[in-house]
Amino acid sequence: MTEHDQNIPLKPKAELSQQESILFSDLGLSKSILESIQQIGFTHPSPIQAKSIPIALSGKDLIGLAQTGSGKTAAFVLPLAEKLMHGQGLRGLILCPTREIALQTKAFLDLFGKSHDLTTVCIIGGVPMGPQVKGLKNNPDIVVATPGRLYDHMERKNISLNKIEYLVLDEADHMFDLGFLPMVEKILRKTPKERQSMMFSATLPPSVQGLMQMHLKDPQKVDVLPTGNAAVGIEHRLYLVDWKDKRNLLVKLLQKESGSTLVFIETKAEADFIFKILSNNDLPAAILHSNRTQHQRSKALSHFKDGKQRILIATDIASRGIDVPGIEHVINLDMPDNVEDYIHRAGRTARAGKSGIVSSIATFRDYGIIKKIEKHISQSLERCEIEGVKPYKELKRRR
Repeated sequence: MTEHDQNIPLKPKAELSQQESILFSDLGLSKSILESIQQIGFTHPSPIQAKSIPIALSGKDLIGLAQTGSGKTAAFVLPLAEKLMHGQGLRGLILCPTREIALQTKAFLDLFGKSHDLTTVCIIGGVPMGPQVKGLKNNPDIVVATPGRLYDHMERKNISLNKIEYLVLDEADHMFDLGFLPMVEKILRKTPKERQSMMFSATLPPSVQGLMQMHLKDPQKVDVLPTGNAAVGIEHRLYLVDWKDKRNLLVKLLQKESGSTLVFIETKAEADFIFKILSNNDLPAAILHSNRTQHQRSKALSHFKDGKQRILIATDIASRGIDVPGIEHVINLDMPDNVEDYIHRAGRTARAGKSGIVSSIATFRDYGIIKKIEKHISQSLERCEIEGVKPYKELKRRR
C-alpha cells in the first residue's frame, strides 16, 4: 500500500459514536472488497458512505450531498469496484473538476479494484497525451477524467463512451463553477441513456439541479450536510484591516501560528508575489495554481501533505475535493466572491473529526460577503487583532 493509500479517509473518527452500529460488512459489499477496506484499518462507514453505498449497489441513480472531507469518493468508488469486472471494456466514467481530484480518485480505484483486476486510466490536462492514448488503447475498465481533456480525446477519436454503464459526476457544483457545464452536457450525450448515474456535491445550485433533472432517472437523494452547510469543528476568525496592511498581517499571522496552513489568494500573479514575500521572511511555502505544470502541482501537494512545507499558497483550484489530511489553519488573504466558496475553503480544515481555524483577512469593502457568510453559518466571525497591525474599526450601525 502506498503512502497515498494510507491517507485515504474512509471514516471520520468523530462520527464513530453515531455510526458505530454500522459496519462496512452491513452494506452489501463482497468479502474481497471488505478485505481491502480492513487492510487500511477501517470498519465503520461515514454517513454518506453508509447511506449511499447500498443505493449505488442496487443500481439506482443517486445524488449525494455531503460536506468536504466526509468520504464522498469512497461512497462511489467502492460500488464501482464491486460491480465492475475486468475485461469487458470501458464501462465506468468518472468526471472530476480538477486534475488533483482525478488523480486522487484513481488512487482509490487502484486500491479497491485490485480484487477484480480493474484497470483505470486518468485523463487530465497539463500532461502529455501520449501515455493517455496508450492507456486507452489497452482497453481500460474505468476512465477518470477532467471534462476538457476527455473532450479532446473524444474529438480525436481516441475514446468511445457508447458502452458506459456507470457514470459519476464528482464535485458537480465546482465543475460547473469552472465553466464545464456545456462540455459536460456534450459528454453525457455521448453515453448510453441506459446507465446508472451518480452525482456527488457539497451544494445544490440551479446548474446542478438542472443537470440532475435532465440526466438522472428518479434519483435517490442522500443529504448528510450539517445545519448551515459549514463543516463542524471550525473556529471562524476575522481580521479587519486597511488594504495596505493585508500582506503584513499575513506574514505576522504565519509567524505566530506554526501549524499546517493553506492560504487562499484570488489571482495567480498575487499568489506568486506572496510566495516571494513569505520566502523573504523565512516562511518557505509551496504554491499551487493553474499556471503551474502538473508536475509542479503534484510536487507542491506532496510536500505540503508530507510536512516538507507547512504552508501552501493556492488559488481556488485547491478549495474543493483535495484530500490533504491534517490542515490546521485556512487563511483567506482574499475573501471569496460567494458563500459557497467560503464553505468549501473552510472544508479543507477540521477533517476526519479534527478541529481547525479559518482566518479571513478582510477590509471594509468585504462587509457584504462577511454578512452573508455569518448569516449562512448562523454565527458571527470572531473579530481578532494581531500585534503590530492596526485594526480597522467597524462603525456600529443604527437600527
